[in-house]
Amino acid sequence: MVSETAIWSYLEEVPDPEVPVLSVIDLGIVRAVKVISDTEVEVTITPTYSGCPAMNYIEKNIREVLIEKGMKTVRFHTALSPAWTTDWMSEAGKKKLLAYGIAPPVNEADKLTLFGESPVVKCPQCGSENTKMLSQFGSTACKALYQCNDCLEPFDYFKCLR
Repeated sequence: MVSETAIWSYLEEVPDPEVPVLSVIDLGIVRAVKVISDTEVEVTITPTYSGCPAMNYIEKNIREVLIEKGMKTVRFHTALSPAWTTDWMSEAGKKKLLAYGIAPPVNEADKLTLFGESPVVKCPQCGSENTKMLSQFGSTACKALYQCNDCLEPFDYFKCLR
């Protein structure tokens, strides 16, 4: 019988469609796996946002990888509570984001909505903290658009959600 550990390792191969450098495991959206039989598995996932348009595509990709690995039936359970948080991202995933040119979450609540100021975010190009938010919304709903005041490069910041 296939082990849960094996299923978790197979899921490391499933990229996030919006940030392909991350796996669904790096992103922290896979909450649980349950092996039902030699050919059947249930995967519990939590979207980064309710109604995230990528979730159907993610399910399709997970199903394809697990069927390729010998599963005949792949069921999904979507857990909306507790809500996904950037705390669930792996440290390896945050490093992959940075190497890809996206500033990872800074592990502080997004002050913009609370106090009208944006968090201090390091530029993924030069490492400067002399950056400014250009828009609270970046290339996807989970990112904000920033610019470095030193190297002048624009970059996405993966917003901290809690």
